[in-house]
Parts: sequence; C-alpha cells; structure tokens
Amino acid sequence: MYEDLKGKVAIVTGGAGGIGTAYCRALAELGVSVVVADLNKEAADAGAKALTDDGFPAIGVKVDVTDLDSAKAMVAETKKAFGKLNILINNAGIMSALPKGKLLDIKPDDYLFAMKVNALSVLVCTQAAVPLMRESGGGRIVNTASTAAFEPGGLYRLSKNGVVTLTAALAHEIGAEGFTVNSVAPGMIQTAEGFRSAGEVGSDKRTARAQGVPNKQPDREPSALVGAMLLLAADAGDYINGQTIIADGGRNVRL
Repeated sequence: MYEDLKGKVAIVTGGAGGIGTAYCRALAELGVSVVVADLNKEAADAGAKALTDDGFPAIGVKVDVTDLDSAKAMVAETKKAFGKLNILINNAGIMSALPKGKLLDIKPDDYLFAMKVNALSVLVCTQAAVPLMRESGGGRIVNTASTAAFEPGGLYRLSKNGVVTLTAALAHEIGAEGFTVNSVAPGMIQTAEGFRSAGEVGSDKRTARAQGVPNKQPDREPSALVGAMLLLAADAGDYINGQTIIADGGRNVRL
C-alpha cells in the first residue's frame, strides 16, 4: 500500500523520543531516508544511529523548532545529505511542563510560551521546509495535534487547537501546489511526556481516564499512531487535505 514512500525523504521533528521515534522507524522500514530532528542533539544522533545500524539511511539534526534560522539550517542539512525533501512531520511539542490552572490566572508569558512551542513551531518549520519541498515537487506535511484540542480550557489544549487551525489554513494556502497538510490527534499514548502529565500506566489517574475510551485497548503505545501517519504521508491519502484525524480509540467520539 505504501510502496510510493520508497526513496522519499522525511524530516521528523521531536524525532528522538516517543511518538517521533515510532514515526522515524516506521518510515525508515518503508524505504524513507529519515532526518531525526530534535532539540537534544545527542538524542537525535542516537536515534539516527539506531536506524543506520539496521541499514536505513538517516541523520540526526539539532533544531529549535521555534526559531526560523534553526529550522532553515535543519532543511539545509537535509538537502546536503539527501538532496530533497518530500515529507515533513511536525511532531515536536511540550505538554507536562506547561503551567496548569484557570486561564484567568495564567501569566501572559506562559500563554505565549505554549503557543510558541506547540503551534508557532508548526508554522516555522513549514515555512523553512516548503521551498525545498517545492523543488521536490510538493509533498506531505503531517502535524501532531491532540484530542485535547477539542476540549475546553488549559494552555495545552489551546495550543493544540492552534495546530488544528494552522493545519487547515496551510492546506488551503498550498494545497494547489501539490501539498497536503494534515494532523494526527493522539489520545492516550504511552510516552514520557504523557506519563508526566496523565500518570504512569496502571495509576489511578491514568486508569480513570482510560475508562472513558470505548476501545478494547484504550491506553496505547506510540505505534498505534503509525497507521494514521503513514496514510497521510503516502499517496494513498492524497485526497485528504486540511484534516485532523483523531486516533484515540473513540474517546472523543462526535457526530
């Protein structure tokens, strides 16, 4: 189904851990050359080495996804290594470190920080990547949103709602040039960030949240998101544009 991915080049931001690691591995196994991009250079290099040790082409790149110059440098390294760019996965983000509490009590700087890391980063990396992707004939942009984007309140929810609206706006702006821009909105996924925010697997807090999921396996590993990501990254999903696919086992079912 995904034979068309062979020979493509992808950047995965936040690629050194959690969901990003699962995405990098899945793409590499389908013949994609992968740029493991992360703020932590050592972790990015380690992630790339794990792939190259298995015979897959990959490089590790340090990137500050909120800084346009840093994002452009990431794209330049991609071009130097692989000559093109076909897929951008805007996966980097922050959750557990964001201040909690009522919005009326949130400091303006905290609001700006949340929007910068989780939403502005999508725009910054897309701005940096689109020129090379145009040279490569267009491509697929897949963002990481969250089911939290569809729930009221909180800085994380607001910032991830920003990802959803950016996704739609960017798809409208560049869709006619051979691009698709979509998002995957994860539900309860087992990552270090998720554990810090929602508790460890088996904890009372996490178990209570899982009870609202009408799925046989409500609490899942990052690999549960790979199918949605691959659909949006491959030609099989080329008629899907500007959408956010919710992958949460049905927790946020809506008519």
